[in-house]
Amino acid sequence: MTTVEQQKTEVKKENLGYFLSRNPFPHALTQGFFYREKMRAIYRIAPDLPLKEVLEVGGGQGGLTALLYPQAQITNIDLDPKYANAPCNQQEKVRFICGDATNLPFDNESFDVVTMFDVIEHVPDDRKAISEALRVLKPKGFLLISTPNENWRFPYYEFMKPLCPPEAEVMAEWGHVRRGYTLDDLTALVGSPCQKYATFINPLTVLCHDVAFSCLSPLKRQLLCTALSPLTWTSYWLHKPKSLGTETAYVWQK
Repeated sequence: MTTVEQQKTEVKKENLGYFLSRNPFPHALTQGFFYREKMRAIYRIAPDLPLKEVLEVGGGQGGLTALLYPQAQITNIDLDPKYANAPCNQQEKVRFICGDATNLPFDNESFDVVTMFDVIEHVPDDRKAISEALRVLKPKGFLLISTPNENWRFPYYEFMKPLCPPEAEVMAEWGHVRRGYTLDDLTALVGSPCQKYATFINPLTVLCHDVAFSCLSPLKRQLLCTALSPLTWTSYWLHKPKSLGTETAYVWQK
């Protein structure tokens, strides 16, 4: 079999519909809809290539990278050892390592792709974390990042504040050490131009996002997100990769 024929038969990126259907959040089509938006944005920028070795930095118990590239060997490194027992980290093609994003225990040029989904806003020394990701990335390999951008705030609209905890409290609970990044911020950290990006959670779908993290009871959050569903779905389908959003997924090639 020729190299071209081999590449044609190899499974690359997961089918979009199946990938989105594996949204790990409860109430994935209502309260967890924001995660669907994130998954679609990541899918839009993720390279569709046969991959062997992928490093997921800070993957925790989500298993997003393994869902995206089910045929690749995934290494998930996270600071919290309790995630070792998460179902996503018990899969045959996934190995979990407890470790630090700023001191990766891998040789130079070990991985075809490094993913950092909702990670760097949690890392005090983000420059070192990016440097380590690039160090272990093979030449021509890809770095995938998702993070809040300069438009992120909680809640997004002033009228939602009576229903939501203070932003500082939410950032502390989520472990954020910074609000987010502009494209220029990330370009300076990575040291090269971004190849592609896609935004998500736009000014209309953000209503459901903020309700999902509000102070309302679980039942009221679910009912309100369900009531907002027509608006949320319409805005979701109309959203373009470079439209205004509060978070962004990016890809760089080394």
